[in-house]
Amino acid sequence: MQNTWKESIYRQREELASILRDPLERLAEQCVPVWGNREKLNELLLTGFPRIPHCTYLYCVDTKGMQICDNIGASGLAPDHFGRDRSQRPYMQESVPAWGFLLSDAYISLRKHRPSLTALQVVRDGERTLGFLGADFDLRNLPVTSELYEEPGQWRQVKGDPAIRGQVFQQCRIDSPMDRHMDQALSILEELLTQRGVFQCQIHFSSSQATIWRVDDPFRYRILDHEALNDPDICLVFPREPYPTDAEIPRKDIKRILNTMRYLREADPNIYLRMASINLFNGLISLTFSCDGSHYMPHVEFLLKDRSFWF
Repeated sequence: MQNTWKESIYRQREELASILRDPLERLAEQCVPVWGNREKLNELLLTGFPRIPHCTYLYCVDTKGMQICDNIGASGLAPDHFGRDRSQRPYMQESVPAWGFLLSDAYISLRKHRPSLTALQVVRDGERTLGFLGADFDLRNLPVTSELYEEPGQWRQVKGDPAIRGQVFQQCRIDSPMDRHMDQALSILEELLTQRGVFQCQIHFSSSQATIWRVDDPFRYRILDHEALNDPDICLVFPREPYPTDAEIPRKDIKRILNTMRYLREADPNIYLRMASINLFNGLISLTFSCDGSHYMPHVEFLLKDRSFWF
């Protein structure tokens, strides 16, 4: 089953919480006898720091969010944090669950401006809450244990700039150089996608250009302007490549997809296609219209939509 990015985050946080909760709880229990004594808290946290995996800093705060010891890190004590008011930091604004452990949402750190998160463990003396043991983590130092999510395979619509949407019927499509040579341009793009190793293509109809990525050089893109898109000789630049066997989009569908994009470009003078993209491997088509609305959908669904869906 494919994970969404939110599900991947949830699973990653579960893994982190499972390895952090017990050592922080044990260290918080040891803080109770020396609570309020800066020097002894520092000594205790220095001893306990190696037992908190991936930790950047340890510290203690009272119930009002005031820091009552130094920051303890891999390089030792950072005394300039003593007395720091952490009450307005994002992790202090979250509600700690009844079991006394909180793994905060990620936030941007104040000093290094990097994605970080904080684990808080309640420090209790019997029924009385003394404060919190805090552990800061730089996301760069945390292991990634969940699988990388995949883009969802269902149609999604994203609304764009409302200022553009509000003026959509006061504008009219003007032919671009690509529009005037559409047959030539689409034939060249079909050749590149089916025979010349291009696996992703962004087509900018309004500005008459295409951005392409090839399977043998996927980390660099190349821009074909309207002159290149009107010159079949451009195909000689790119060597023949077998069509990818693991492509989600069958080769026979490429021409139909391009022709459908052409229809959406030309069918209506006010609501028309400005930009589109094809990715052979995830099988998704993206479309951005003159109203600045964007659509993302599997190529099969895209080919099944008729005029009534779009207009």
